[in-house]
Amino acid sequence: MTDLPLIAVITLAGFLTSALSGAAGLGGGTILIGLFYAIGMGTAEAVPLFAAVQFVSNTSRTVAYVRHVEWKAAGWFLLAAVPTTFLVAPHAVGVDANWVQLLLAGLILASLAPGRGDRALMPPTPAFLTAGALNGVLGMFVGATGLFVGRLFFLPQWRKETVIGTLALTQMFGHGLRVAAFGWVGFSALAQPERLLPLCASVIAGTALGKHFNGRIDQTQFDRIFKLILVVLSLKLLWDASRGLGWI
Repeated sequence: MTDLPLIAVITLAGFLTSALSGAAGLGGGTILIGLFYAIGMGTAEAVPLFAAVQFVSNTSRTVAYVRHVEWKAAGWFLLAAVPTTFLVAPHAVGVDANWVQLLLAGLILASLAPGRGDRALMPPTPAFLTAGALNGVLGMFVGATGLFVGRLFFLPQWRKETVIGTLALTQMFGHGLRVAAFGWVGFSALAQPERLLPLCASVIAGTALGKHFNGRIDQTQFDRIFKLILVVLSLKLLWDASRGLGWI
């Protein structure tokens, strides 16, 4: 795919997935990075671009909810995220994209498994450290971590605004670290502003549209459609990866 059609495709994808995320609160980024891989981007191309766009998106959400942020949780998150991100960076750039597609498909399908209701997955401090480590390790390969890391921030004693604000801040940190780490090993998203700038604009516009329609749609129906999109995307990633690895 040449550059101009590619820019048009990813810009439209950014708009639509951010609108989904604005309406659902989570998950649009996972679809976007999955589409990046589905159209043939490699890890060193897809993840830095995605991370830069999501850094912008999560920064705006953090500003909106900053007074609700649990700063201690963000501190524990960073304690694990910083070293793991930079340790993994040299290994992420050369990884076979087919294996990354398999990993991403598996993580998406795992995120659709039934949750545990209002019960926390583990005590707060280990949960935040685990979230940081997952962001640093898996995030360098698959880019999007919100669907599976987000569960670690659903604490029963937290208000919804605290969850949204703290998750947005930690995702902002995680994406910022990925941008820096990939730049450190020679793959900067800022080197391609012709892709980055329209994509950032489309994400901002899509988020505004999604928030506008939030509450005006049937949530049960929306959830079904959203999960269907994730399942179809996962199957597409599994198919492409299996073909690329010569399994079929």
